[in-house]
Amino acid sequence: MSRELTKAARVRIADLTPGTELYLGVHLDAPGLVIDVSCFGLDAEERLSDDRYFVFFNQPASPEGSVRLLGAQSGDTEAFRVLLPDVPAAIHRLSLTAAIDGEGVMSQVASGYVRLVADGAEVGRYSFTGAEFSTERAVMLADLYRRNGEWRFTAVGQGFDGGLRALLENFGGEAVEEDEPPTATVPAPAPAPPADVPPTPAPAPTVQVPAQQVPVPSAAPVPPAAPPPPVASVPVPEPPGVRISLVKYAEVPEQSGWVRQNDHLVRYTLTKDQDVLALHGSMVAYQGQADFAHESSGMLRKLTANLTGQTLKLMRVSGEGQVFLADEASHLHLVRLEGDALCVSSDRVLAFDAHLEHEVRRIEGEGLPNGGFYTLQFSGHGTVVVKTTGIPVVLPVTPAPETYADLHALVAWSRGAQVITTAPVRIRRSAYRGHAAEAFSVQFRGGPGNFIVVQPFEV
Repeated sequence: MSRELTKAARVRIADLTPGTELYLGVHLDAPGLVIDVSCFGLDAEERLSDDRYFVFFNQPASPEGSVRLLGAQSGDTEAFRVLLPDVPAAIHRLSLTAAIDGEGVMSQVASGYVRLVADGAEVGRYSFTGAEFSTERAVMLADLYRRNGEWRFTAVGQGFDGGLRALLENFGGEAVEEDEPPTATVPAPAPAPPADVPPTPAPAPTVQVPAQQVPVPSAAPVPPAAPPPPVASVPVPEPPGVRISLVKYAEVPEQSGWVRQNDHLVRYTLTKDQDVLALHGSMVAYQGQADFAHESSGMLRKLTANLTGQTLKLMRVSGEGQVFLADEASHLHLVRLEGDALCVSSDRVLAFDAHLEHEVRRIEGEGLPNGGFYTLQFSGHGTVVVKTTGIPVVLPVTPAPETYADLHALVAWSRGAQVITTAPVRIRRSAYRGHAAEAFSVQFRGGPGNFIVVQPFEV
């Protein structure tokens, strides 16, 4: 059950969940406002002593990957993944903030919340409305911080009138302004000559134009008080729309292992002793030295795959460098296994660490098409890249109420979530002509921490 937290409330993370991998979701209902959500990693003095721990849209992960920006998902405006054991000892506080980009104030926010999710279940939530603010343009939403060797959470809700600049200055950072366009320097007027000395004709000024210099003759001496036109060219402002900034799409900072470049693209840094297996045709770019070879799964697995229809056409990627993977702009999700197991439909797998164990498993049940269906089970320590059509939902699996999923929308489930039966969807088949499989759903049951993943699309 999720604990509702009020402003200034403090709670130990251990009292909410035994897990150490947290999902922080932020939702802001603010029509007409553009709001950037960021996370500041602060030291013991609550200062941003290392700007690499300012995690935002243009720097979506801390150097070691303990804090990672995930983007909008599961109904949240923005989300972060935090691996508490991996946060460096020098980082004492993670401050979650929101700042308006452009016009507007935080009192225009209709409603919002920050929620904590662990093991697929929401364990805490801090809700607020714009009525709590006035002219503020930025707000510190909530903090994760260390106290006496343990992690705690506090709902902050403190605003700043100055927006993101005020936040940066509060944390000891510095806002970097864009370079101002160069302007021409106008020389000071020349002093007037003595009265008995005739004025000297001024030299013909030169106006700089593209590809040539055109002298402009002067018909008469130029009065001394009138300064000549500048020799330097004067910049002409660009028409609106000419300058297009792509900086927010720049490659994320170099890190080891798997990195989520954006919602639809992942990157893996190859080393001599770390290969990955990826779907054939999923490579969209690579840097450095990379080798792509067909992966033979062995005669037994080939035979099993042919019998079950769970064939995975894989390639082994090895070498030293970075490889970028994607598949038809599917939404990609990095699932980290720590000695546990995960079942995934084979057509939902994009890539995985080569050292992970994977095998085909058959799930049998009365009423299922052909008496059962097949899935791939991964186990060990490593990462599986799962792809979905659209943004999925992670549903907790508990003894009651029961959880059902349509076979064709089911993506994955945890090892402890067991399929115990099948049941017909309570709707007439005639309402789904041409979609007979709509009549089949799978029931799951399990204890705390178990979950299933369902996508908003039926393949």
